[in-house]
Amino acid sequence: MNEIESLLTPEGELILQLAATRHDTNIFGDIYGGWLSAQLVTAAEIRAAQIANGRIATVSVGAIEFMSPVLVGTLLSFYTQVKETGNSSICIQVEVWGRCSDGSGFRKITDAETVQVALDSNGHIRQLPTH
Repeated sequence: MNEIESLLTPEGELILQLAATRHDTNIFGDIYGGWLSAQLVTAAEIRAAQIANGRIATVSVGAIEFMSPVLVGTLLSFYTQVKETGNSSICIQVEVWGRCSDGSGFRKITDAETVQVALDSNGHIRQLPTH
């Protein structure tokens, strides 16, 4: 890890943490990017559902660029930061950080901006609650 990498720290609230397993690998034995992207969206949905006090749906996911491969056993931490809320929508930035299975090498893996909308019980868009 170089000096700049050691100064980087996650931004936002830790919302999800899980270990990458052999079941999540691509044909080369690295963690499959699609699986990691799905976990990123899950983290955003957890945070959005907390804000919406209920059901939400993902409307968009911004570009996802992977900064390094993820190996089996890496502990992945998903940090969320609410960027903006509208009448029914929530824009959330998600950062994914990983720590090697031996406890070393905490590093940023990727990040993306997501947008979710609040839904009612019939699946129609509804207003976010006012707090």
